[in-house]
Amino acid sequence: MKSAKRHNLQNALVGVMSFALAIFVLLSGCGESPRVLHVYTWADYFKPALVARFEREYDCRIVFDTFDSNETMYAKINAGAGGYDLLTPTSYMAGLMHSQDMLLKLDHALLPNRIHIDPEYLDSAIDKAMDYSVPYMVVNTVIAWLKSRVEDFEPSWSVFDRSDLKGRMTMLNDMRETIGAGLKFLGHSINTKDPAELEAAKGVVIRWKQNIAKYENEQYKTGVASGEFLVVHGYSGDILQVQKENPDVRLAVPREGTVISVDDLVIPRGAGEVRLAHAFIDFLHDPAVAAENTAFLMYLCPNTDAYPLLPEALRTNPAVFLEPGIRARSEMIADLGEAHALYIKAWDEIKAAK
Repeated sequence: MKSAKRHNLQNALVGVMSFALAIFVLLSGCGESPRVLHVYTWADYFKPALVARFEREYDCRIVFDTFDSNETMYAKINAGAGGYDLLTPTSYMAGLMHSQDMLLKLDHALLPNRIHIDPEYLDSAIDKAMDYSVPYMVVNTVIAWLKSRVEDFEPSWSVFDRSDLKGRMTMLNDMRETIGAGLKFLGHSINTKDPAELEAAKGVVIRWKQNIAKYENEQYKTGVASGEFLVVHGYSGDILQVQKENPDVRLAVPREGTVISVDDLVIPRGAGEVRLAHAFIDFLHDPAVAAENTAFLMYLCPNTDAYPLLPEALRTNPAVFLEPGIRARSEMIADLGEAHALYIKAWDEIKAAK
């Protein structure tokens, strides 16, 4: 009897062990968890279908965190926030981060598609050799308005002086963009280091502040489409996207010239997936991918071989490819070095002004 009980117990133990082994084998058979690429970027800045395609092709996941200004992103990274493999700062900020040894040097052997990048943009780039950055998207700053609601619109920064539109306009909550608008209005460079020119631009922006509803970077696009705002200072791609919802939305590049920004792809020091980050950069500059991404975002990926693949409406759109005269009066934001502090002071005073 004891022998039978012992035999039954042994059988039970063997059964439990076999079951445990089967579970272990089953779980092991699922393979390792996919690699994760952590990207810190602007909101809605990659076509979802392309992200899904890259995840399939590289057996990985991409996790996005978003920022609403270069300064917010810089402050977070500078404070020690880690865990990111790829960032998309504007070129001037990428240059600043490089100067502070916050970025990795890129491995060109892992970036064969860099040959497609438009040399015209590289000519004016801060990092012409793409040592630490690869251009991702060209962003032209524009003014948008509702055609049926705004009479006698002039494509000029002076629109923000219109008291008849008081409380129905917005400007970007971005130091360099909004002070840059004031500088362009006065005929100065957006990269001036002259304290007198900066002081004059500050006065203009404070005057405009009396007519705007607020400074902000996200709600303006849906706000102008819904009619909450009648005139907004914003980015070309955002406005072109909401035009699809409301064709009454129009946009123009100010005749005084505008701000041209290039957002770059950079890899921060401490990145855990350096090779995967390189692979994603290279993927984004495959001409077919670059064209598809441009058509979705309505921002221009500076990839020469992608241009013929774009829809004609984009190839001929003056908000995407600036007219030569406007282009000549427009500028890219540059790193100002020590003069950056002058802009911070001016922006603080603008924000504090009543």
